[in-house]
Order: sequence, then structure tokens, then C-alpha cells
Amino acid sequence: MKLQDILKNDLKYGMDMIADDKELATQIQMLLINLKLLDPPADGSFGPVSIAALKQFQTLMKCNEPEYLGPVTAKELIETKPEELPTPPLKLGNDLASLIVKHMQTKGYQIFQGIRQYNIVYVEGMNADATLNSDQPNSFNDRRLVLQIIDGTPAIIGNWEATTEPGFHYTYRPMNPSVGAARIKFGQYKAWRVGAHGKDRHEALVQTGGPVIVHRDFNKDFKRTNDKLDTGYFGINQHWGYDLPQNNVYYASAGCLVGRSREGHRQFMKLIKQDQRYQANRDYVFYATIIPGDELIKREDAAAPQATLTLLKEGSSGPLVKRLQQALKDKGHNPGSIDGVYGLGTKAAVRAFQKANGLEPDGVVGQRTWKALGLN
Repeated sequence: MKLQDILKNDLKYGMDMIADDKELATQIQMLLINLKLLDPPADGSFGPVSIAALKQFQTLMKCNEPEYLGPVTAKELIETKPEELPTPPLKLGNDLASLIVKHMQTKGYQIFQGIRQYNIVYVEGMNADATLNSDQPNSFNDRRLVLQIIDGTPAIIGNWEATTEPGFHYTYRPMNPSVGAARIKFGQYKAWRVGAHGKDRHEALVQTGGPVIVHRDFNKDFKRTNDKLDTGYFGINQHWGYDLPQNNVYYASAGCLVGRSREGHRQFMKLIKQDQRYQANRDYVFYATIIPGDELIKREDAAAPQATLTLLKEGSSGPLVKRLQQALKDKGHNPGSIDGVYGLGTKAAVRAFQKANGLEPDGVVGQRTWKALGLN
């Protein structure tokens, strides 16, 4: 049976009937995968995850065929293109959850909506109250977050201390000395399954579901700038940090995504295992998104006595702009006149420098751009 037959003969198929017809189930799965409502593979096994994806499609397209697939749903599945699929409207404000979703939208990342569909997010250099910190190396100064979006409104339902970077121990003594310690590249990856990590074999998300991209800190400067990129399976797991002190990552991370406390990590695992996709498929591969805090939250840099390192953008002026212009010129990116006025020439030089150093080329000078310039 195919969808074309259902449409032609005005048939109605219940979910159990679809599950018993591998040809029909596979065709539906292929179309849902193309619409990005279902993860591969299209294997003809039409279980709870496939059923949920089909019902979501029927809701979005207003098929009005509850509990069965009829000619209306069949026609829409055959004809609907990905760009024609409606998306539930998001209700976003200025809270942290909304800022994260807005950032993910601008990057084109997957954003999961619905009851018990969770978004795992790490924000580097951010405190629990959404203020930025100095992002010093060898510290648990990042956040591990879980977001849920219900009826278009995002909410943070989990918030724990974490680190996204290796500490002193494995930076100075990398597991692979020929290339250097791994520091995950900002972005979104589909790569983690529930498994076990470490000599104590505690439950964790282990990188067995897909590759990730890492910067190789061969020069041991604790920065991503100019580091070689490496793609693959590196055991970048999401595990616990053995209750080590906040200011000493020590052996807890060689590049993994690590929640500092055992209890916080247990809470994280208990929560994400309630995800309906994992409940339906224990081999489910989780996504995680890693975001730099200063891209998420723009503010003045509070580091005294260098105070001074305020966020700069087009229209800024003064001695600090002169300092910026000179630094850009010294790095080989000519801003034009060293006149203390942040104009188009300075903006172009900033964007060129950011692009050359793996930063977001937005023309705005924040903490990471200052750091890359060596002026933090």
C-alpha cells in the first residue's frame, strides 16, 4: 500500500494498520524525515516516535483526521514541501530562555518544541543568574541548561554548574600530545546516547551517535583562536565532575561537557531520560548546543582595572576606540585613520579580524574579540 492508493480509494488507515504495512510505513517516514519532523532512518518500523511525528504533521496541516490517516493527510504528505510546513509561533521575550532560542534561530539550529522534548544547551562564561563572568580557564564557570518549549513559550527547567573546556591537567598533559587538548567548537551537534563514562562507570551521555568538531589547543593557551579544527569521535561525553572545587577542573575534563556535581548530574540525566523520544527509543541520539556567553548576552566588560574594555560598535568613540584601532592595525587589519571614531573602516577591520579568528563577524567588539586581540 502507498499513500497514493489511500488518496485514490478514499481509505482510512489507523496507526496499527500503518505499522503492519512496511511499504506504507517506510514511505510516510521518508516524507516526515524530509520535512524534518522525524529523525532517520526510514526503516518501516512505525512505533511511538513515528506516530508522534505523523500526528504533529496532521496538527500543523490541520488535517482533521484524528487517530487515522485518510485522504486529506495522504494528499498533504505527498504535496507538502519543507518550506511550506507551518511552524508553531514562538512567544519570545527578553528572559534567558528566550535569548537562547533567538540565538539558536539566528544560527539555524534545531529547536525542539512540545511536551517532553528537551533542548540541551551549554553556555560558556555565564553564571546561574545569566550574568557573564571572566571565563577563566580551569574553572566550572559555564552553565549546563535544559530548555522546554510548550505552546511556543520557552522555559529553563534545568540549570547546573558546568565546564565546556579541559582544565589545566589535560591541557598541559593532553591525551593526544601530537595534536593537543580538545576544546569543542561552538555550535550544535547530534552526537550523544545514554551510556556510561569513566572508571566509576557512571551514567552519562556518551559521544557514540555522531561526530563533533573540536579546536586543538596545541600551544596550550586555553583559547580557540587560530587552533586547528578536528572532526570525529573523540569521546566528548557529558558526565559529572566528581564534586571538584569550582575553581579547579583538574582531571574532570579532557574536553568533555561536564557538570560539576554528582547530584546535579544525576538530576540532569533523570530529566533528559524523560524525553519522549528517548522513552520511545532507548537508542535515541541527543542534540546539544554550545554557545559563547558573550554572543548571547551583550554587556560592558566589568573587568577592572582594565575597565575600560567596554563593548564597542559602530558609532562608539574615544580613547578605547583608538586602542582598538591600533591593535587591529598591528594584527594586519587596517581600520584607516587612528582617530578614535568607530566608523565603517573600523567596523570592516573588526569583521575581517573576527572572521580570521573564528569569531562571529558581527562588527561588535565584546569579550571574545578583546581576548583574541590580546587586550582582555
